[in-house]
Amino acid sequence: KVVIVKPHDEGSKAHQFPHAIVAGVERYPSKVGKSAGAKKAAKRSKVKPFIKVVNYNHLLPTRYTLDVESFKSELSTETFSEPTLRENAKKAIKKDFEQKYQSGKSKWFFTKLNF
Repeated sequence: KVVIVKPHDEGSKAHQFPHAIVAGVERYPSKVGKSAGAKKAAKRSKVKPFIKVVNYNHLLPTRYTLDVESFKSELSTETFSEPTLRENAKKAIKKDFEQKYQSGKSKWFFTKLNF
């Protein structure tokens, strides 16, 4: 599952087709049982994010929304040119996703998509 961070309807010089910069979950948080301690619960609720440029044809829009304002400024087209910028953006997204997961809002985003 991904969330669109920045849409590019007209395309750009590097990607000459309508596309979007997306952020998604590569590794979802595991289930946490009642008997799990705080340390184990913290470890099992980690999220691994990814960022990618995706063609509009490969996206399936849904009615769901997720607030991306907290890390929107971290991502731009220049983010993909330099590895350090990419890593910093991933760290910011990871922090935000884990915070959203801990709050219990948007549970649909942190469950694996089975089809």
